[in-house]
Amino acid sequence: MVLMKFIRGFFGWCWRILNWARKALINLVFLLVVVSVIIAISTQEQGPQFEEGALVLTIDGRIVEQTRAIDPMSQFFKEAMGSRDEEPEILLADVIRVIDNARHDRRVKALVIDAGKMMPSGLSKLQEIGAALDEFKTADKPVIAIGDWYSQDQYYLASHADTVLMNPNGMLMLEGYGAYQLFFKSMLEKLKVSTHVFRVGTYKSAVEPFIRDDMSDAARLANQQWLNDLWQLYLQDVATQRGLTRDALNQSIHDYANLIEQHDGNSAQLAMTMGLVDELTSRQQMRNFVGDIVGYDDDHHSFKQINFKSYLDLTRHDIVKPPHQDQVGIVVAKGVIMNGYQPAGKIGGDSTARLLRQARYDDDIKAVVLRIDSPGGSAFASDVIREEIDELKKAGKPVVASMSSSAASGGYWIAAPADKIVASPATITGSIGIFGMLTTFENSLAHIGVHADGVGTTPLAGFSPARPLNESFERVIQKSIEHGYQQFLQLVASNRDMTVEQVDNVAQGRVWSGMRAKELGLVDELGDLNTAVSAAAELAGLDKYDVNVVEKPLSERDKLLQAIFGQAQAMLPADSSFNDANAPLINLAKRILDHPALSAQWNDPGHTYALCLQCGI
Repeated sequence: MVLMKFIRGFFGWCWRILNWARKALINLVFLLVVVSVIIAISTQEQGPQFEEGALVLTIDGRIVEQTRAIDPMSQFFKEAMGSRDEEPEILLADVIRVIDNARHDRRVKALVIDAGKMMPSGLSKLQEIGAALDEFKTADKPVIAIGDWYSQDQYYLASHADTVLMNPNGMLMLEGYGAYQLFFKSMLEKLKVSTHVFRVGTYKSAVEPFIRDDMSDAARLANQQWLNDLWQLYLQDVATQRGLTRDALNQSIHDYANLIEQHDGNSAQLAMTMGLVDELTSRQQMRNFVGDIVGYDDDHHSFKQINFKSYLDLTRHDIVKPPHQDQVGIVVAKGVIMNGYQPAGKIGGDSTARLLRQARYDDDIKAVVLRIDSPGGSAFASDVIREEIDELKKAGKPVVASMSSSAASGGYWIAAPADKIVASPATITGSIGIFGMLTTFENSLAHIGVHADGVGTTPLAGFSPARPLNESFERVIQKSIEHGYQQFLQLVASNRDMTVEQVDNVAQGRVWSGMRAKELGLVDELGDLNTAVSAAAELAGLDKYDVNVVEKPLSERDKLLQAIFGQAQAMLPADSSFNDANAPLINLAKRILDHPALSAQWNDPGHTYALCLQCGI
């Protein structure tokens, strides 16, 4: 009896402690919300302050065409508690807007590139930022790159600086481009999983990880070509910025192992010898270097500066000119193409089609640019989007497809019906092909003593992953895949003024670089998003117009939360400069773990896909 009384008392005491902690946490959250509202209201008119100094282009995360949907309240509390997104995203349009605004801003005396936390983002996006940096320099304002370490993508931006500074203990290594995949055939065999693959196209290698343990010769040939194209573009851009020759730079990279031995393993000194870095300096010396140009901030023991996030917020407070009534609408299609409705930052057949339909019924929008950054995905969803593009054209609104880092397979499917296709030379596109895949586990289950049996009225009845795939079902799927491929060929042929045979010769699932695609007639013009917007305006006969990004309208709740927490976020301290020394290793690990073949985003109702797995280098 005494024991039971003690137990009841103990658990009662534990419950009171937990209940008190729960109430305290709820009250704390409520208090933070109230404080956030007060801060938002009090700073709404004032906004961030900046007198003069350097703009520090702190790019923390992956540069994307569209950020994924994040609840503003969750994001605020995550940042307030000092928690960092595992994979933060920065809008490409925001980066370019900030650089362009700073070029005209008299308060900005210099631009400092601090890309140490930038994640791999795609060469085409880097080229657009590089072009904006080159424009910035025409205002006779210096650009300085600072960093402890430079990855390949980070260095591409740094090469556009007038002066590149690096830590004497840092490292800079340009490793080139590669398309290496994980292959699962042996693993699936050991697990006794039956993989049923249906495909059309000699080069349609998206299914190879499931049926091979290595890359086929056809895939190796095709991948090597477009990788070489991108690498030559990278080398040429960097060599031009640094006053080097492309061949000499390429030779130094190929001979890097011998050169590093000659420099006793000192990568920083080798970077100086190769002409990639101007000075090796400590962090304090970097601060002094910039401070001598823009002045010092004694309160923060550094140079006068404003960071990227604060300056972006500052530009949003600037007075804008009255809008023109005529608009070019931009619909962003970023990510794997999936069926149904998907949140911002992903492509959904229904959700992206809805945005196109929204642009069609907006009387102010006279032309549309479909900005694509996608390796493809669901064939059904791709065709749902294609239908809406056709409806836009029927409504008399020209459509221009603008290809970002990738617009392959399903990404090309939704680009093909556009009135004009604009791609970056470094775009990964093509991959015109179809595949389907089903896995069954009859052997795996039998191995552990589980069997499926029964009766059906037809040979097609009773499909289950627990049963073998019968021959009739296989024939049906294969014919569906072949029909899908012919549909793809016909779509391209009818919109590109080509015959089906001509398209088939450059299709077969083969991937091309943007500059090669233009030579083959798959692309009309090489250029960036601005090129595509100008082309759309010209097709619509517009002389004066505004650009409007077409987005799903916010609910009243979302508007309120964004107003409150968007303002409050600006009050949080900015992350410190200089990059993490282990960032290259972290990025490598994430690339391995985030292999597209392991994705759970395949939801095509017919199990039919136009997808390029190797396009995400």
